[in-house]
Amino acid sequence: MGPRVTILDYGMGNIFSIERAMRKLGCETVLADSPEGIAGAERLILPGVGAFGKAMEELERRDCVRAILDYAASGKPLLGICLGMQLLMREGSEFGGGRGLGIVEGRVVALKGEDMDGRRLKVPHIGWNGVCENGKEASWKGTILDGVGWDSSFYFVHSFVCVPSDQGAVLAETSYGSERFPSVIQAGNIHGCQFHPEKSGPLGLAVCRNFAFNTPEKGCGDAIRKDAGQAA
Repeated sequence: MGPRVTILDYGMGNIFSIERAMRKLGCETVLADSPEGIAGAERLILPGVGAFGKAMEELERRDCVRAILDYAASGKPLLGICLGMQLLMREGSEFGGGRGLGIVEGRVVALKGEDMDGRRLKVPHIGWNGVCENGKEASWKGTILDGVGWDSSFYFVHSFVCVPSDQGAVLAETSYGSERFPSVIQAGNIHGCQFHPEKSGPLGLAVCRNFAFNTPEKGCGDAIRKDAGQAA
């Protein structure tokens, strides 16, 4: 059996798709819905589909916020997927806004949904789209995008995007109309994908494999804001 990967089950994620992908890679999977389950994780995935505020409510209702912050601060690998990546930010703007986990400094904003001439594009952004380097291609080596080629396509379903305060946390970007948004972030042991790797075929499995097998069991933890505990 490969690495043990814990998937946070709080009622707002593609739990079984992620579980199948990880098992296909030979990982042992565990579903967690409590602080105890999070604390015992070796590698943790925070999935998410739906509204930012509702997701935070569910995490708080299960007393999971503090446990996630403590886990992130431990330096062990954490991967947020789609809404799960957005929850890593300090603040969301959906339906009037609200606080996020605050693990990575930044905000979540609505997609503009406009082409280069200002014409409206469909939102949510649904379908396959490419990811491009934020910097040199060599920057992907040793990350969850290791071995993924320039402009490789992944499957997206979202209406909001992350805007990290530190551009250095942006590992890859994706274009939709006139807008270019962060599609992969990494800050220390914290990783995030705006796309769904579990629904993105072989390349998505490569991302999952990199997270499960290639990220160190203990990172530097430098993604954690010193005041992140205020989100609890």
